[in-house]
Amino acid sequence: MASRYWAVSLPVQNSASSVWNNLQEQISKHSFDTPLYRFNIPNLRVGTLDSLLSLSDDLVRSNSFIEGVAQKIRRQIEELQRVSGAESNALTVDGVPVDSYLTRFVWDEAKYPTMSPLKEIVDSIHSQVAKIEDDLKVRVAEYNNVRSQLNAINRKQSGSLAVRDLSNLVKPEDIIISENLVTLLAIVPKYSQKDWLASYETLTSYVVPRSSKKLYEDNEYALYTVTLFHRVADNFRTSSRDKGFQIRDIEYSSEGQENRKQELERIVQDQESLRSSLLQWCYTSYGEVFSSWMHFCAVRVFAESILRYGLPPSFLACVLSPSLKGEKKVRSILDGLGDSSNSTYWKSEDEVVGGMMGLGGDADTHPYVSFTINLV
Repeated sequence: MASRYWAVSLPVQNSASSVWNNLQEQISKHSFDTPLYRFNIPNLRVGTLDSLLSLSDDLVRSNSFIEGVAQKIRRQIEELQRVSGAESNALTVDGVPVDSYLTRFVWDEAKYPTMSPLKEIVDSIHSQVAKIEDDLKVRVAEYNNVRSQLNAINRKQSGSLAVRDLSNLVKPEDIIISENLVTLLAIVPKYSQKDWLASYETLTSYVVPRSSKKLYEDNEYALYTVTLFHRVADNFRTSSRDKGFQIRDIEYSSEGQENRKQELERIVQDQESLRSSLLQWCYTSYGEVFSSWMHFCAVRVFAESILRYGLPPSFLACVLSPSLKGEKKVRSILDGLGDSSNSTYWKSEDEVVGGMMGLGGDADTHPYVSFTINLV
């Protein structure tokens, strides 16, 4: 699939078919690897020259907005597929691949009546795309919120011992809780374990001798138990902190562990459900935005062609996808088919005093309507 197309219109002096045949012949002869298609634009309602001039100022801004929303949805699709490791599906408009939709474009009269004023069509397209963008923001925020919850749980379960949840590392038999005794959990720096074993019994009085047992070790810390009398627990915490040992409290509960496990499973399911529904929505919405964008491009070609070539509408619209190395040759062919009587008005200001910049906001100016459509 080509990722970049030119939308072009050429002036017609006699018949559109003769211009089309000439263009096909020139492309075939000098740039045979350039795909070339008619861009079928209906006779739209022209309105006044003032309304067209006013509209032309909005066309570039609106195009940037619509294209930006399309690319935003496309990037979201790629991100969702990357997270799941699933293969990407082709982007389509009602089952038609987007490049085919562009190259075989047919105006949707039911959605955009051709007798409507051009500004009304453009405003309708803009509002539809803006609504989809707002919906995207809400859906992505909901999905990211669940992802954040899951990431927070995963950090608690897989982070260092200093911050992670310890409940899945401790068994009921590791804990002693009675009327007089309590078991505390000590987070000991990995390279201070000898110091801990040599000193924990003397950090305060009433520590049960040889009660410390190592339960787990990661790259930074080791997890030890220690049993002592309730009444000296606070003193033990203070003395341990002074020596660089962190005391963590834990109330072991098999019911609590099961609840945490169920909560994790629920959030994992919620994330997958939201990911799947968001991905499906993105595929559908991309098709809607892309269809709106192509109708917008048709309006843009039509409006700029009227302003460029005058009334009544008489132009040939087409889309091409030249290779990078073939661009210069294709431009030369199009320049040759452009209206030479208008050419001087579309050179740069350095070349012609008082010259006009090309409509559509493209950096390059040509003696015909031309702008780029980037599908990726």
